[in-house]
Amino acid sequence: MTRILAAALVAIAMGHGAQAADAAAGAQIFAQRCATCHMVVAPNGNVLVKGGKTGPNQHGVIGRKAGSQGDFARYGDDLVAAGEKGLVWDEAQVIAYLDDPVAFLRSYLGDNSARSRMAFKLADEGQRADVAAYLATLK
Repeated sequence: MTRILAAALVAIAMGHGAQAADAAAGAQIFAQRCATCHMVVAPNGNVLVKGGKTGPNQHGVIGRKAGSQGDFARYGDDLVAAGEKGLVWDEAQVIAYLDDPVAFLRSYLGDNSARSRMAFKLADEGQRADVAAYLATLK
């Protein structure tokens, strides 16, 4: 019994920090949940993830200024404004945005009337981290 308790305490202590994100799991989540609206097309035209065109191509999103993907013209005004204010997507920003796009933009812009055209929310923080890790591989 003591060994079980000790093992549980060690597991709790070791697991106290954030779990490492899993890009492979993120690729699966992206294909199942995000590809409804987003595709992934490499600069050479290779389609890496066939998906919808409601949202912009996600290839190279990490490191890109928000609202600036060249051939996508349907960004919401507030996402474009966030990019103009300096929002450049990194993994932490993507994780926060996927939690609640409207709340993210309202906070980032300091504007309680800000809106997002993306209504989708990904509730599970681990899944958000996995998707962000996957997106970071798409360079």
